[in-house]
Amino acid sequence: MPIMPLPRHVVNDAVARAIAEDQGGRGDVTSLACIPAKAEAKFYVNAREAGVVCGFQPALAAIWQCDPKALVSPQMDDGDTVKPGDVLISVTGRARGLLAAERILLNFMGRMSGIATFTRAYVDAVEGTGARIAHTRKTTPGFRAFELQAVQAGGGALHRFGLDDAILIKDNHVAVCGGVREAVEAARKSAGHMTRIAVEVDRLSQLDAAIDAGAESVLLDNFPLDDLRAAVASAKGKVTLEASGGVNLDTVRGIAETGVDVISVGALTHSAPNFDIGLDEN
Repeated sequence: MPIMPLPRHVVNDAVARAIAEDQGGRGDVTSLACIPAKAEAKFYVNAREAGVVCGFQPALAAIWQCDPKALVSPQMDDGDTVKPGDVLISVTGRARGLLAAERILLNFMGRMSGIATFTRAYVDAVEGTGARIAHTRKTTPGFRAFELQAVQAGGGALHRFGLDDAILIKDNHVAVCGGVREAVEAARKSAGHMTRIAVEVDRLSQLDAAIDAGAESVLLDNFPLDDLRAAVASAKGKVTLEASGGVNLDTVRGIAETGVDVISVGALTHSAPNFDIGLDEN
């Protein structure tokens, strides 16, 4: 599956803010004190564990913002599977600039590769069931675009990016509107024909109302496995069924085998461990 590149301005802006945060008002005082201004160096960005790598766009941006003349050679692509010791990027340039970029590029790549690797574990766990693994909006503020690209690199499906992507009626919307049917019908009157409507239900008895009112997708929140199977049988393919809640690597296969179309997993972005990557001289 092709991985959508992020807009250049999004990457450059995020990297610039990260560099400004790291350098403060005085810059890298250690390198300024120890390293001659014209000193050159060659470094390699290496994987230190096995997994799926991601984050080349911000990594390269970090290098070039710190040393615009650096010679950079990526050896892998987003979504590639790597083993310990694999070279991800080789770079030659001014030592001060490369060392200033080091932590920024490692932070981006470590975070994004961790999410990609964690996502791949979920995708592998449901292989053969037909279920897709999707992210949620439980992301790091200001970092969502990078985290969702990492989910895609790990083989996950893209959900909505934000509140303006699609109508997703959740339990609090239902409570204020007075019921599932009322909420969906109100949304249908307001939405254009290109806008999908999804609704979250927390019990099986709400499913028919959601379908009859015109929802295209129904999110089954914290349903037991038997209720998920019953929902799949009742929906008969009329809507996309998404299971959420109580999903982890121990439970995801059983959930997928109920026949749901999508399983959304907040842990992909809020609980993925960091991936170990280093910048080394050899």
